Amino acid sequence: MTTTPTNPSARIDELIAGIDDWRGATLAAVRACMRGADAAIVEEWKWMGSPTWSCDGLIAVANAHKGKVKVTFAHGAGLADPDGLFNAGLEGNARRAIDYAEGDKVDARALKRLVRAAIEYNRAHLKKNAKTKGA
Repeated sequence: MTTTPTNPSARIDELIAGIDDWRGATLAAVRACMRGADAAIVEEWKWMGSPTWSCDGLIAVANAHKGKVKVTFAHGAGLADPDGLFNAGLEGNARRAIDYAEGDKVDARALKRLVRAAIEYNRAHLKKNAKTKGA
């Protein structure tokens, strides 16, 4: 009998280990960037099987789909993207996404910069709003 881990990081480990093609390696590279961008980032497991990363609010969710790995930034529309990483969901009012296809390389430096921008966005907007609601 196999048991499903309850720890979010262990669940993400299991997810990545279970994807035996390029998508597993890409998801692992994305995860390394998320975790490496800031020591305060928290890994979570939400929405019936999606790895997420938060720091003072949701940063991003990632999923391995058939033919791509999608990384959706919760407040991507409010972020500067000087490296041009966003290539999906560009018409949305809040979210922006990066779709990685087979053969695409994860630009760790650029992705970490984008994650740090998302954290700054959360700190400037979400924490301020949370204080206002709680007051």
